[in-house]
Amino acid sequence: MTTTTQEGRRGRFLDNLGKVYALYTLGFVVFFFLMALLESMGASAQVIGIGFLLFTIAIYAVIGWLSRTAEVDAYYVAGREVPALYNGMATAADWMSGASFVAMAGGVYFGGYPYLGYIIGWTGGYVLVNSLLAPYLRKFGCYTVPDFVGTRYGGNTARLCAVIILVVASFTYVTAQINATGTIAAQTLGVPFEVGVWLGLIGIFICSMLGGMRGVTWTQVAQYIVLIIAYLVPIIWMSNRQDFGIIPHFSYGEALNRIAELEAQYGLNPAAQPIPGVSVLTTPMNAPEGKGWAMVSLAICMMAGTASLPHILMRYFTTPSVRSARRSVAWSLFFIFLLYFSAPALATLTKLQLLDPTLATSVIGKAFADVSNLEWVKHWSSVGMLAVQDQNGDGIVQLNEFFMRPDIVVLATPEIAGLPYVISGLVAAGGLAAAMSTADGLLLAIANALSHDLYYKMIDPQADTRRRLTVARILLLFIGVAAALIASLQLTGILGAVAWAFDFACSGLFFPLVLGVWWKRANAPGAIAGMIGGFVAGSLYLYLVFNKIIDPWMGIDDIRFGIIGMPVSLICMVVVSLATREPSKEIQEMVDEVRVPSGRTILAAGH
Repeated sequence: MTTTTQEGRRGRFLDNLGKVYALYTLGFVVFFFLMALLESMGASAQVIGIGFLLFTIAIYAVIGWLSRTAEVDAYYVAGREVPALYNGMATAADWMSGASFVAMAGGVYFGGYPYLGYIIGWTGGYVLVNSLLAPYLRKFGCYTVPDFVGTRYGGNTARLCAVIILVVASFTYVTAQINATGTIAAQTLGVPFEVGVWLGLIGIFICSMLGGMRGVTWTQVAQYIVLIIAYLVPIIWMSNRQDFGIIPHFSYGEALNRIAELEAQYGLNPAAQPIPGVSVLTTPMNAPEGKGWAMVSLAICMMAGTASLPHILMRYFTTPSVRSARRSVAWSLFFIFLLYFSAPALATLTKLQLLDPTLATSVIGKAFADVSNLEWVKHWSSVGMLAVQDQNGDGIVQLNEFFMRPDIVVLATPEIAGLPYVISGLVAAGGLAAAMSTADGLLLAIANALSHDLYYKMIDPQADTRRRLTVARILLLFIGVAAALIASLQLTGILGAVAWAFDFACSGLFFPLVLGVWWKRANAPGAIAGMIGGFVAGSLYLYLVFNKIIDPWMGIDDIRFGIIGMPVSLICMVVVSLATREPSKEIQEMVDEVRVPSGRTILAAGH
């Protein structure tokens, strides 16, 4: 096939994107109603769940296959031809990972308002991305974040430091996504979590192996459509049943007041024994002091981490122009807002379903035998994600005798609320879409950095296109398998692992990236010192606090260690840059040119 023919087909595809995804959305809605019809005819829950997963994965596989490519530009940056609207949808899918879809509402459910720091930080981080980085990195014209670091600061040492931090942060993040796929597969297919992890990994490989960034981009647009429908439908349905209207986002304050009354009424037994791996239905209220700082410090880490994570910044390398990159960030914020604005409502309505004795779905105050025999309780207990224990022997379920893993709150909500099982299948498909879309982007970010920045730029600069893409695909395979092995160990929850990834990224990369754009005096020794100093300080603090070798300083626990790493990074970078020779005139002129909103794209050497 000639290049002209390929470009013609791509042009026609881009011109018809609206029609293509409108038909896709219509097809998915028709499939949903078909599944509902099958359920009404007596189809089992397992058949419905498997149908949803197989249908959606098959669609993603077809998109990945049709987007296969052997072109370097298409594989690394989707040919820099993704329109702003669709890049916004792809970025939102890339962003709203298993943590956002599966685990965030559970964090708010069990942890209360300090966990809103995730929502504030992850949303506010896009303000930093838009104002400080995305348009300028797009104008720079690199393929990867280490590519920018290596070209801006010069030399392979800075590039290698950026690659190491990228791999650590992205690998930590991708294990959380594979953890989410394992949780969903365990729920839907009735298989052990460890088996579900590997099934999810196969689906992730299908999307990302052949098409690189081009395949991942068009798959992520499709995945966003699935996940946002899946997240909003249960909330609207539950809210309508509880008389909060079909849009509860502005009216669930009454539900919060009711929950506070019920928790005070039921009380908590401090002597109750916790169950490893799961959390009590509600959590004892901690002393109020420090909660505000907990939320603010978490939000700061998540904001800076958002502006440092390579798989997110890579998405803005795919737009046709600097202006498109800016518009793409705005669209990303809008599409992300739709889910993040809904997560607190979902957490609140779900908790009320379990606590309020006037609702048929409540469990507190009911007979232990009756609760244990509920179908959804038996289902989630069988896969080790829920437990009910009559610890005081009175035969009545107390507030702290009902345990759930926070990661299953969203997935279990349809069953808790007594909704048709087709809604559970829809939510599982949405959660899988969220986890797969982010895992695709993360695996691609790691493999591309290793193949382009480590192999091509540092080891074999003469490698041809075929060899470079082969190396990228082999690395993607090995990294995915390693991540699945780590995820199967369940070292931490989904939300905790994601927080670590953000902290690693902001500790080592935030200031080298930002100052690389905004401070001409920043040089290679300063950037290297900033990356190493911040990353090592943050990682050391994580190790000491997580293993309880030291007590947290000022309430900075293991999910906020970026608060330690970032100041160290900034100080090291500024001090060393000022103490050493300033960058060359060419580098400083390049930095000036990057900040001009129009004009030519500055291509890094070797592209």
